[in-house]
Amino acid sequence: MTETLLKAARLEAGYDTKPVLQGIDIEVKHGEIVAVIGRNGVGKSTLMKSLIGLLPCDQGELHLAGEAIAHLPAHRRARRGIGYVPQGREVFPRMTVIENLRTGESLGAPAPGVYERMFEFFPILKERRNQRAGTLSGGQQQQLAIARVLIGSPQLVLLDEPSEGIQPSIVQEIARIMVRLNRESGLTVVFVEQNIDMIRAMAHRCYVMDKGRIVTELSAEMLADRDTVRRYLSV
Repeated sequence: MTETLLKAARLEAGYDTKPVLQGIDIEVKHGEIVAVIGRNGVGKSTLMKSLIGLLPCDQGELHLAGEAIAHLPAHRRARRGIGYVPQGREVFPRMTVIENLRTGESLGAPAPGVYERMFEFFPILKERRNQRAGTLSGGQQQQLAIARVLIGSPQLVLLDEPSEGIQPSIVQEIARIMVRLNRESGLTVVFVEQNIDMIRAMAHRCYVMDKGRIVTELSAEMLADRDTVRRYLSV
């Protein structure tokens, strides 16, 4: 049986006195791609920030490969192998593409040939390696943000709304690359998304959130039905 990589139990978090996560339970196995869906405002991005440690957990447990990490700050979780691509990408706009990529080394020593591999996956980044990141299009910045995280060879990547503001052709390309990475290297991915096509192209299964809770789970068979996914996106 495939071992559990990430497990959250009874996770609660929020902002100041406003609770958002109301006891989240999720479990992600090594080598899975798992989507988190639901309408806007149900706590999906809050969940991602809690998993990486940008938002402290008020209650509950969080484990990575069996190690308790709820008490760890974000940078220490990153060094344990969690890569995080936030909503809005947040590249360093005045730094060049290659300088942005090198910041990914702070997560861990880059594997041999990793830059060449990133340029293979994202050829536009090789073409524009000396261009300032702030002058790239939204889709190019998203590719840069993902590649920057992958430079550190994480075992788990968290993606928050990777299709937001990006043209469909680049959305399809990002989905294809993430699936390839998963198949070739066993990369585990948890992603928040509203784009039906990206969800169905990437996810092995899916958690549905509503009002700060996981309300149901969709299997691969259920994800194959476009109408089913659309219905749960508006739960």
